[in-house]
Amino acid sequence: MNNPHLIPPPKPATGALALDTYELTKRFGSFTAMDHVTMRVEPGTVHALLGENGAGKSTLVKCVAGFQRAEEGSILIDGREQAIPNPIVARQLGIGMVYQHFTLAPGMTVAENLLLVGETPSLIDWKAKRAELQAFLATTPFSLELDARPSELAAGEKQKLELLKQLYLKPRLLILDEPTSVLTPQEADEVLGHVREFARSGQCTVLIITHKFREVMAYADAVTVLRRGKAVHHCKVADTHPGLLAAAMMGEAAGGSPTADSEPNRPPALVDAAQGAIKNGASRVPALQVEQLDAMGDRGTLAVSGISFAVQPGEILGVAGVSGNGQRELVEALVGQRPRLAGQVTVNGEAYGARREENRRLKVRSLPEEPLRNACVGDLSVAENMALRDFDQPPLATGSGPASLLNFGVWRSRARQWIAEYGVKTQGEGAPIRSLSGGNVQRAVLARELAGDINVLIAANPVFGLDFAAVKEIHSRILQVRDKGGAVLLVSEDLDELLELADRIVVMSEGRIVYETAAAGAQRHEIGAHMGGGH
Repeated sequence: MNNPHLIPPPKPATGALALDTYELTKRFGSFTAMDHVTMRVEPGTVHALLGENGAGKSTLVKCVAGFQRAEEGSILIDGREQAIPNPIVARQLGIGMVYQHFTLAPGMTVAENLLLVGETPSLIDWKAKRAELQAFLATTPFSLELDARPSELAAGEKQKLELLKQLYLKPRLLILDEPTSVLTPQEADEVLGHVREFARSGQCTVLIITHKFREVMAYADAVTVLRRGKAVHHCKVADTHPGLLAAAMMGEAAGGSPTADSEPNRPPALVDAAQGAIKNGASRVPALQVEQLDAMGDRGTLAVSGISFAVQPGEILGVAGVSGNGQRELVEALVGQRPRLAGQVTVNGEAYGARREENRRLKVRSLPEEPLRNACVGDLSVAENMALRDFDQPPLATGSGPASLLNFGVWRSRARQWIAEYGVKTQGEGAPIRSLSGGNVQRAVLARELAGDINVLIAANPVFGLDFAAVKEIHSRILQVRDKGGAVLLVSEDLDELLELADRIVVMSEGRIVYETAAAGAQRHEIGAHMGGGH
């Protein structure tokens, strides 16, 4: 690696830059996170970076943005080799980054958040600065009130503000990390459309990390696929399709790879049964029925208001909505993590209070968002977490009551079996579960929750932030539950996921269900309009 003092940063330049990485390698101890990655990003283009979790995407962009330093290889800006030892040097080179999670100061105004990203003087001439910011906003397609605070903004507006913070600094290279994860389809299209125009105007080059093939095909010019730390595929978007990209990510032959548009295979009998139940209304007892459910939010206001729906056996009901519209509170109220103020929940016609005994008897399972926080005890081992649901039941325990004995050997043996079956990457069943990656924690929880027969499965954003391999596997497991006659309530902020998996979709907005449609033939723009409150 070059000495950072040998080649100083060039004089400030403007306009889109060309980025090259050559044999870039980064190690963490004995683990090679990025292995001799060579990549070319043409100036004035949108370049997509795809790969599984752990493939090296974040490591690569962090090296480019100065947050990490590679042990080997080079980074070239406009064909000139540059050392980027820290984010300050990256900024001097014109490199800006928008993170997946918001980094806004919630108590400050839009204007103050914009000024925070630059060199802020000790004394601010607010009249002059406001005029400067107004002039800047006039050059962008985004409209935000300078005196508004992030706490008052919708998710899409917050994402726009994050982009504006970087655009205000006039970056030559803009790195975006999953920029549409909290946006409605319309908002995602708006943001990515403007980003593409910025690139095509020659203002900047864009490097975007995403898991969504639709976004790549619609807005990117070229793609690099990373797999296990290596760059395994480079192509122009015009020369590829989702199947080829998926095959590259998975290391599969193109002919056997899944595509983003592939339809799930479902037994016709179950299709007919579910659809018949929907058409006939009360002709079958719903597997899960919710009637006039109310639940309070964290701030003491009503987050779930008068929610009613039913899910039939062999059916997936998808719940769409922009984050913060009551979906999290709904799930927590259903699974017993939040009190119910009013309403009734039944499973197969029986009142359901989400108690442990009821879960066992009625065969109710759940896949929560952020499983390490919501479904695991971080300091306990993988085996112990896998046993949380049935640790006091045979064969994991002998006897009953105070005299029962826990069979830890059985715990460990079953955990090893599940680790192999679900492909959980861990140092062993005795490793603390917090030592696993997010995808592997999810796989461990999946093994526990999908064991045995299931009448009802409640899944909340089950693949959020996970790589393609994990998404494919978890989707397959969810479909298996449905295909065996289980009812699935799938809450997701990813409309593509719902359109692929669900039989019906309802939209939540401001704590209420505002729209319902069959998934087959559903109109994306209409669902998006209701998600955004345009109903």
